[in-house]
Amino acid sequence: MLKTTPLHSRTSALMQANQWRRWAGYCVASSYEMTHDREYYAIRNACVLLDVSPLCKYSIKGADALKFLNRLVTRDVSKISVGGMLYTPWCDSRGKILDDGTIAQLGENEYRLTSAEPNMRWLQDNAVGMQVEIFDVSDKIASMSLQGPRSRELLMTLCNAPLGGVKYYEFVNTKIAGVDVMISRTGYTGDLGFELWVDAAKAEKVWDAVVEAGKAFALQPAGIWALDVARIEAGLIMLDIDYTPANKAMTDGQTSTPIELGLNWAISWKKGNFVGRKALLAEKENGSTIQFVGLEIDHKEFERQHHELGLTVPYPFMAWRAVIPLYVDGSQVGYATSGVWSPTLKKYLAFGHVQPKYAQPGSVVTIDLTVDRYRRPFNAKVTKLPFFNPPRKKDILGEK
Repeated sequence: MLKTTPLHSRTSALMQANQWRRWAGYCVASSYEMTHDREYYAIRNACVLLDVSPLCKYSIKGADALKFLNRLVTRDVSKISVGGMLYTPWCDSRGKILDDGTIAQLGENEYRLTSAEPNMRWLQDNAVGMQVEIFDVSDKIASMSLQGPRSRELLMTLCNAPLGGVKYYEFVNTKIAGVDVMISRTGYTGDLGFELWVDAAKAEKVWDAVVEAGKAFALQPAGIWALDVARIEAGLIMLDIDYTPANKAMTDGQTSTPIELGLNWAISWKKGNFVGRKALLAEKENGSTIQFVGLEIDHKEFERQHHELGLTVPYPFMAWRAVIPLYVDGSQVGYATSGVWSPTLKKYLAFGHVQPKYAQPGSVVTIDLTVDRYRRPFNAKVTKLPFFNPPRKKDILGEK
């Protein structure tokens, strides 16, 4: 039976369309209205509030906490200090990604790791012989994401924390409506935004305060459909969609490494040994067989072919999640995994996994899309990621 989040009493009261979905064993909103149009536009023009409590959360403490995390993940965790965070994937011994998430340093020898799926067994297996305590605190901590260009303004009316100076991937501890809240400058939209971490038993009080204050900032509740559009624009991968976790893959061909997914920047080669390092070094030296790229599909031709048949153009405002082959001169050179029409950029965007020789920006591959019940080829141009990267995502108030 699906569990409900600590905020379900609030999200269910706002639900108009009964459009729910499963996430890590929980029931969360896909869209509050019949379509997610207003939710998406609020992400890019005002602000939205999302219930992201299903994120798995692990408390990691002890004298060897840093040593343990640096063995576990590809990033160098010693680069952050109390109040700092980082994004990182982690791999098996073959360098294949198992999951990705964030690490926050809460105090001396104290961290919190988040992930999309349960990882307790993997964490415990890699902690053998170390002075470290690992606790699953997923059900004890509620999390909500406040995203959009007006998110900071809204929060600054609710607390005294110096949010104007909080940098991207930093956090502060403060109070909202008398409740202790950790506010991190993180999110999954590629925009200015924050995530609020709070005791699950007191989460409703914080949600209510944000919603009440949000009336002056055009705040909308938002679900996964709107988030999916935003995260593709932001070039952000999704587990089970853009990569298959190594522990779920049925064949080696279904797995991915950080290098293949364009996460080379998230590998700290000089920090010493970590799980998968040997295999990733070999891949770095020998090259990858596939690379993750952004694609811009020829939407004008897509439009022309529909108009030629007297049809309206079915631009996919709801993101598709499917493996679609990519070709060059009739030979398959890779596949796409996610795609969507971007209302902000006015482009048809997709994520592709292609052979390295076709991965340079400007390269053109073809993708088959449906036009009036028939599959037809369309050009897709390789482009740099992210597609959307506004300066406000990382800006500090008072700086230019």
